[in-house]
Parts: sequence; C-alpha cells; structure tokens
Amino acid sequence: MVTAAHQPTVSTPEPSRAFPDGFLWGSATASYQIEGAAAEDGRTPSIWDTYARTPGRVRNGDTGDTATDHYHRWREDVALMADLGIGAYRFSLAWPRIQPTGRGPAVQKGLDFYRRLVDELLSKGIRPVATLYHWDLPQELEDAGGWPERATAERFADYAALAADALGDRVSTWTTLNEPWCSAFLGYGSGVHAPGRTDPVAALRAAHHLNLAHGLAVQAVRDRTPAGTACSVTLNIHHVRPLSGDDADADAVRRIDALANRVFTGPMLRGAYPEDLLKDTAALTDWSFVRDTDLRQIHQPLDFLGVNYYTPTLVSRADGSGTHTSDGHGRSTHSPWPGADQVAFHQPPGDTTAMGWAVDPSGLYDLLRRLDADFPGVPLVITENGAAFDDYADPSGQVNDPARIAYLHGHLAAVHQAIADGADVRGYFLWSLLDNFEWAHGYSKRFGAVFVDYPTGTRIPKASARWYSQVARTGVLPGA
Repeated sequence: MVTAAHQPTVSTPEPSRAFPDGFLWGSATASYQIEGAAAEDGRTPSIWDTYARTPGRVRNGDTGDTATDHYHRWREDVALMADLGIGAYRFSLAWPRIQPTGRGPAVQKGLDFYRRLVDELLSKGIRPVATLYHWDLPQELEDAGGWPERATAERFADYAALAADALGDRVSTWTTLNEPWCSAFLGYGSGVHAPGRTDPVAALRAAHHLNLAHGLAVQAVRDRTPAGTACSVTLNIHHVRPLSGDDADADAVRRIDALANRVFTGPMLRGAYPEDLLKDTAALTDWSFVRDTDLRQIHQPLDFLGVNYYTPTLVSRADGSGTHTSDGHGRSTHSPWPGADQVAFHQPPGDTTAMGWAVDPSGLYDLLRRLDADFPGVPLVITENGAAFDDYADPSGQVNDPARIAYLHGHLAAVHQAIADGADVRGYFLWSLLDNFEWAHGYSKRFGAVFVDYPTGTRIPKASARWYSQVARTGVLPGA
C-alpha cells in the first residue's frame, strides 16, 4: 500500500497554444552585422567601421568587413528563410551604402542591392520590413558632429526620402530607428558602442536629435509611399524592477525608466519630454537644444511600436553593492545613465545566456501589458527577442541548441499570455536569422537560428531554427 505522502506525482503536459490568425512570424538582422562588402559599390565607412578598426574596441579585433557575406549570399539567405517558413524579414538599410557621405544623391548600386533583395523576398512570399537606421551612421556625418547635432537629423530625413522613393513601391512596412537608446547612450555616453564618445550632455543631445530624426523620417516616408504603408519605430524598452520594496529603490526605477524608456516614448507617443527627466538632468543641461516646433515634428502617428526585449533590469539606490557597469550593456568607466549616478544595477536572479543576461520571460509579459495600458491604440510587435549561447557544430554537422529552444518557448508563451490578457500584439521577430558580428563582442556571441561557419560562410540551420519553423508555419506553440 502506498500512503498519500508517497503518491507519485504525475505532471500534466502543458497544452499547446494557438496564436491569433494573421499573427506575423519573422526574423531579423542588421546591415553592418551581416552584409560585409564594406568597401564595394561605393559604400564608405560608417561609425562602426571606424570603431571596429580602432584597437581595443572590439573583441579579438573583429570587424564587419566581411561579416556573414550577406551582400554576396543574399539569395541563399532568402532561400533559407523560405525553407524555414518565415513570413516576414526585418532587415536594415546601410546608410553609407545608399548615401556614402550622408549627403547628396543616392548611389544606385547600393539601392539596387536592396531592390534585388526585396524582390526576392516578395517572390518567396516573405514580407520585407525595412529599418532605415540600425547604427551605421556615415563617418562623415560623425566627423561633422554626429547625432548630438541637429543637422544629422535633417540629413536623416533626406536619406529616408531617398530610400522611400526607391523602395516605397515594394516595401509596405518601415521602421525609422532601431534602439535609439543604444545609439545615444552607449555611443555617446559610456562609449561601448560606436562612435565611442563619453560625454553625458552629448548623449542627451543625441537622444533628442534621434527623436527628431524619427519624426522627420516618418513624414518623409508617408509623403512618398502609397496609402496604407505602415510606419514604426523599434525601442529596446527596459523592463526595470526594484531590488527591494524601499521607496529609494522605487525612485531608482523611476530614474532609469525615464532615461531608458520615456525619453523616447514621451516625445514620440505623447508629444512631450517627461518633467522628471528634465529635472533629473537639469544639472547637466537646460535642454535648450529642443526647439519650439520639435515636439510637434517628433509626435507622429505610428502604425505599431516595435519592442526589443531580452532580459529585465534590476536596480536599487546606490549603496556600494552595485554599479552602472553591471547594467548588461558593456563595461566602461563612463556611465550611459546621465543624471543617475545614485542608481546601482544588479544581476537579476536565474539562469543566464552567453551574454550573462538573465532568462526571464515574465519581464516580457509585464512589459507588453504595461505598454498596452500606457499607449492604448498603438499595436505592438516584438521586433527582437532571442538569446546567445555557445553553439557549435557536432561531428555530424548538426547544431543542437536546446537552451535556445527553451528560451524561445518561454518567451513565446509569455507573448501568448499577454495577448490572452488583452495586449494588442501583432507579431514576433526572432533575433537573429544568422549568427553574425555582435558589435563590441565581435564574433564571439552567437544569436542566430542559423549557425554560420565564419571561415567558409557555410550556413547550418540549428535545431531551434527547425523548431521555430514549425511554430511559424502553424501559428501554434507546442506544449513544453
């Protein structure tokens, strides 16, 4: 006889979950991370070319000169997407490939590359989602002052017009900027991203002019594309949590939320900068670089908000137990958080990826619910979500990555639950289609669903690619 205390436990299989009809399943990449061909067909250096070639900036001295050679292997990569059943492809245009100096007419060879890519995508039934800016500012514009200068936003509007004129008949979904927080605060604050400057005021100025660039670009695209063209922006909204229930830790959350999130969502979606942000940074700047008409230009209607999520952010009032160098964005003696010196960052609990980022799908659920509540009527699309692990091809040539499958399953379950609880989420883009140049980490971190053997360029779909393919084809998340 088996007593009740010793009854064997029988786990109930987790049910499968069907996503709504029309939910968009895609994957994403960025130009500098995959294209290579850094000096071909008129392309000139971007800030990332310059940064990567500066000794000590990028691990192992890696550069994007060749990357995954997508510029020459694009047809193979589109065939991979079609084989995997991916419905949409989010890619970025390389500004210095289209307009090498950041000024003047477009280089047709550069535009022709994207025309061919888009035509191939459309022929395979894959929706092209074009991002105008994923961090590769033409070096000549940085030499003239970069994003801290208003002129850069004006040049970006000109570039957006060139791109829309060339591709607007083929591309029906546009994104202005990818993660402007990284461009402003990692590029000009902590210096761990290109162009590697470390000036907190320049970072705040850059944030404003990126906001302005977004608004001007939306207008340029809408003016040059057919009715029904969708315009969006992609933000890496930080899901910020307090270390404790203390009021001081709650204030730390407020400060980082202002600098990480509301510095962009305020102007873009509400038409104003948050008053607490202006107060927190008043010792650094009076924000006189914001002109009277800027906020009206920035505040443009959006068809959806792109959301990039990887891990939550854990903060407290500084007491010596944490530091701004533990914020998950790269180590520097300079903070990317101007006006928040009294905030400390902590490693969230739980398993981590190869980036050292905590695996926590609940952060994505909470974030989607918050955004849906804060900005009703603005649909959401997860434009990046994924994880880096130490992948390798086994002797049989297979790449098995069960940790990535578990990561994706957990985060897609969180998305499904958020939708069930009322959040208006319209799509999901896996980051990334391919292993690639991972910014300051070089080629040491692999986020791809497809393994890339860098010496040969050989592509090998990982087990996670096949798993994601089944989800994308059926619209159903299998039980765990």
